[in-house]
Amino acid sequence: MLTNYQSGEFFDEMVSENGEPRSHYQWFYQLVHQFSEQELLEKHETAQLSFLRQGITFTVYNHTGGTERTMPFDFVPIIIPDPKWKQIERGMAQRVAALNHFLCDIYNEQQIVKDGIIPAEFIEQNPYYYKEQAEGINVPLKKPIFLAGIDLIRDENGEYRVLEDNLRNPSGMSYVFQNRYVMRQVYPELFFQHAIETLEQQFSELHQAVISHMPEHAPQGKAPNAVLLTPGMYNSAYYDHVFLAQQMGIELVEGRDLLVRDDIVYMKTIRGLKRVDIIYRRIDDDFLDPEAFRPDSALGVAGLLRAYRKGNVSILNGIGNGVADDKAMYAFVPDMIRYYLDEEPIIPNVETYFLRDPEQLDYVLGNLEKLVIKNVGASGGYDMLIGPHSEPEEREEFRKKILENPAQYIAQPTIKLSRAPAYQDGRFYPCHVDLRVFVMNGHETHVLPGGLSRVALKEGSLVVNSSQGGGGKDTWILAGGGVANA
Repeated sequence: MLTNYQSGEFFDEMVSENGEPRSHYQWFYQLVHQFSEQELLEKHETAQLSFLRQGITFTVYNHTGGTERTMPFDFVPIIIPDPKWKQIERGMAQRVAALNHFLCDIYNEQQIVKDGIIPAEFIEQNPYYYKEQAEGINVPLKKPIFLAGIDLIRDENGEYRVLEDNLRNPSGMSYVFQNRYVMRQVYPELFFQHAIETLEQQFSELHQAVISHMPEHAPQGKAPNAVLLTPGMYNSAYYDHVFLAQQMGIELVEGRDLLVRDDIVYMKTIRGLKRVDIIYRRIDDDFLDPEAFRPDSALGVAGLLRAYRKGNVSILNGIGNGVADDKAMYAFVPDMIRYYLDEEPIIPNVETYFLRDPEQLDYVLGNLEKLVIKNVGASGGYDMLIGPHSEPEEREEFRKKILENPAQYIAQPTIKLSRAPAYQDGRFYPCHVDLRVFVMNGHETHVLPGGLSRVALKEGSLVVNSSQGGGGKDTWILAGGGVANA
């Protein structure tokens, strides 16, 4: 069934320009040819049912309310040879190190602004810059980014580029583990011949990263008590919250389960109050503390910011991280790497146009049909124009929105996103893919081997987000020959 597969004009993860499988996919290519059409179909359906039975879902919100869905899964893995993965690891560690420096800097001395690297207005006018709440806080380890989700793509030459930084509440890590679990259950044949980087120790790495963020005034001589703070079961990523808390062995709590007394955070238990030292929060800044942010928030904990400021509790990720993953700030990250680390970026950005610049604005307005336009404050594939796939009326609508508020949008060239085979509806066809890499920051920086490969399952689509019809693939890092250990 793969014999007639065509890679086309895009870089293909599995097949080279001459139609032959790449060396690290050769064995997989041959193995798939041994399955009958019926076997492939049965395995595909079993994989989807496995997600359904385990309740692996996310919620898509629209004008009619929320719809619970399982993440569509595709069994063709993304395979990355070890040397290429080592480059990605170094690039991700470098990028997150610079971003941590940047966040500590702008909430303290603002040296990068004084030295003219980043214009002050890009920070001061950023809606996610919480100067009043976050200024001067002594962040444990000086790492406001405990967990980052960096989205990578491959261009037409097969080179990796950073598409987006997610530094507030990156989601999707649970799917990395569930994708691997389903692959091992449904396609055990694929794991017999090759050594694949294991995921078994990764929860220990994540837990170590969490508890290493001890607050300044934590009680001495006892293990810190960490909790995961969720908005609750109606949040679109609630499955992610439950799964991570269970696997790390920490309590999953909602705002109503916590209280602040004498600037110390406590968790309510049947045995009374128990002190909380570290909060891995999955609640946005605005809802974290009704005293310091939105007074109408019922999700947060009154007085939490006071306890944080006094060094009695750590909050992961840090407050105000959104200023660093804003789509407008993204263009400055290579400059941050040069400024703070005195290094050249290992993984480059995608070229980006700032629409507040009159020259760049004119160029973009004259070339909407060639570019991708993004709202700097939106995520999940919303409020985005993909020029080559748009209708004239859509482009006209975006033209009006851009002219109304140019600073709210950025533009990028339409990258020829790499593709990989997907097996859907009984056949193989090429689909665009990207990769979310998860970077954990404790005393050391650790990159989860593989990450979440997302695939635009709708034929011809460039949007990989699950909320827009995308699905997931398992991601394999080949550790060399021998028996697989995944």
